Amino acid sequence: MNLLFFLTPKSDVVYVEDTDSLRQVMERMEYHTYQAIPMVNRFGHYAGTITEGDILWYIKEHLPFNMKMAETILIGDVRRKKENLPVSIRASMEDLMSKVVNQNFVPVIDDKDVFIGIITRKDVIRYLHGELQKCQGTQQQEE
Repeated sequence: MNLLFFLTPKSDVVYVEDTDSLRQVMERMEYHTYQAIPMVNRFGHYAGTITEGDILWYIKEHLPFNMKMAETILIGDVRRKKENLPVSIRASMEDLMSKVVNQNFVPVIDDKDVFIGIITRKDVIRYLHGELQKCQGTQQQEE
């Protein structure tokens, strides 16, 4: 199966750029109620995932903090504790599954490392649940 079946295209994904300010990212995450959000660089390449925890640890390490100051901090400068590793558009389903087990979403990059979208754990589970129901329906018909 092709992993593009699960892809949410970049145009439908809320993401940030590594030159966005800390304040912009905090406000975007708050508005969408996201705990983690993909980040791209100015070339559109996947640059990592920023989480609420990354932002909180940054604030802790750089006190005193205020929202006005947050306008001057580039989100790309915030150290991330954990990386959401991307998969290539050509990745196998095994590669996807090994990542989706540990990540709420898996960023997808093309052959030039350009971010093209995400695959959510929820979409993969929905697909697998549908396949399970099909198998159970077939099994019941055979009995």
